Amino acid sequence: MNPTENLFSSERTLSREVLGVVEAAALAAGRLMGTGKRDAADQAAVTAMRQTLSEIPVNGTIVIGEGERDEAPMLYIGEKVGKTQPGLPEVDIAVDPLEGTNLVAHGLPGAVATLALAPKGGLFHAPDTYMEKLVVGPDAKGKVDITAPVKYNLSILAMSLQREVQDLTIVILDRPRHTQLIQEVREAGARIKLISDGDLMPAVSAALIGSGIHAVMGTGGAPEAVLTAAAVKCLGGEIQARLRWRNEEEKNRATRMNIDLSEDRIYRTDDLAPANELVFAACGITTGDTLKGVNYFGNGARTHSLIMAYQSGLVRFVDTIHLSREKGGRVKL
Repeated sequence: MNPTENLFSSERTLSREVLGVVEAAALAAGRLMGTGKRDAADQAAVTAMRQTLSEIPVNGTIVIGEGERDEAPMLYIGEKVGKTQPGLPEVDIAVDPLEGTNLVAHGLPGAVATLALAPKGGLFHAPDTYMEKLVVGPDAKGKVDITAPVKYNLSILAMSLQREVQDLTIVILDRPRHTQLIQEVREAGARIKLISDGDLMPAVSAALIGSGIHAVMGTGGAPEAVLTAAAVKCLGGEIQARLRWRNEEEKNRATRMNIDLSEDRIYRTDDLAPANELVFAACGITTGDTLKGVNYFGNGARTHSLIMAYQSGLVRFVDTIHLSREKGGRVKL
């Protein structure tokens, strides 16, 4: 048995390690909620996440991060993290220390700290560009088709969920590029929840029963699509995505990464997150549909997180109290 197999065979230990990483990022960024300081909040999350990652017993490589090395001083693509000692397992790590910088800066709902971890080669090295995405839960997996008309997919989704199209709620980023998509969804009769930022957690919600969200449609970040794939794979859902280039420079970078430039290529869940040993974690920073935000009190803070492991089928919501021994006092609920 190799070191990576040893690591993932003890998913309870690994889950605790990964959970601590996203909690640290959320606790750091949450202090800047509503201050208008989006860059400072992001940097706080990055610093806390990197420091905590350094304590995990892995030889990790950031494959989805804050950008390339010349753009990001920490958690850049290709950066080595973990304890990085001989004999430790080689893993790929996708991170978004703060998904929703504007959400935190303005005190809006839905900001999270997220991370996915897999054996080396287990996560797609997505270029920093856009992807058109379609995300559904387990009931519609394998039935929808991103190349099909919106009305067709909504009809299939409704039949899969045994409801009418008008009972569906579709999440779409509120962007000018989605004007036509929004019109088509409305003409089909479905309801729309427009969001200002952060399509990852709505995608997670779409794969959870009883969330009130039934699909995510539209174009967003390609790196976030990898994290989305890791999350929905753990939940039995599906993502389909197509690359959408913004300029020639993005294509040139992708060429250097040996990525197919075709916009017709459909990336499915197992293309973006092929690993069968996979852990995903998210911690709420500001309260959203799935996770509560960080709540600070006199002698500590309270966090709400989601931790999932694909191989074991583990899906766990974790409510944690973080006490400051220096301040003492009673726990506030």
